[in-house]
Amino acid sequence: MSDPTPAPLAAGTGATSPARPPSSPATPTAATAPAPTAPAVVSGTVGLRHSLLDDGQALAVGILFAALGLLLFRKAGLMTGGTVGLALLAHYATEGSFSLLLFIINLPFYVLAWQRMGWKFTVKTLIAVTGLSLLSAALPDWLQLQAVDPVFAAIAGGLLVGTGFIILFRHRASLGGLNVVVMWVQERWGLRAGWLQLALDGSILLASAPWMDARRLALSVLAAAAMNFALALNHRPGRYRGA
Repeated sequence: MSDPTPAPLAAGTGATSPARPPSSPATPTAATAPAPTAPAVVSGTVGLRHSLLDDGQALAVGILFAALGLLLFRKAGLMTGGTVGLALLAHYATEGSFSLLLFIINLPFYVLAWQRMGWKFTVKTLIAVTGLSLLSAALPDWLQLQAVDPVFAAIAGGLLVGTGFIILFRHRASLGGLNVVVMWVQERWGLRAGWLQLALDGSILLASAPWMDARRLALSVLAAAAMNFALALNHRPGRYRGA
């Protein structure tokens, strides 16, 4: 019994093979399909604009931290740097009002702030300095400290003031004076605010030597180191760009 399947046609017999259906357009495969476009990576940090509420609470908290730190300094008879240190130095030398001296010493620096940092920075700095002056005058009546260990006052006070500076700096404000210079130098040349502030504060501490004994002067150096340690580690150029 023969096989019912027809034998294949021999090549060259002139017979044509069945017509194939027309080919459809090639469908891209995984190998040929274009890869999805990756989102562009933008270098740098995009800053988020602060609202009026953001700036208001930051000024209030920053002023409070700085005022508490300065209260510890004054209770322990310690010094610090910046225009706050200059006001303390004048306070110890003349027994004048610390709050009034702080406000007066900062007045010439508002011109530099307006020219170099803009009017918004200047207005917020004016609010911060005025608030610190008023709170420093009122705080001893609201918070009466009987005794404070000087070492604790130096470390805790320095960290409180440094943290207050960081909060204000990140909302483009300062406590005036040398802080304005320090912030401008950091933004202009990228130098770390903490190390520059430390150098300036050291000079002010040395100037206070005639009014302080060696122990209080050494503790004041410790206080300045604690304050600028917080600044140097937590306020680096480009790390935070809130506007």
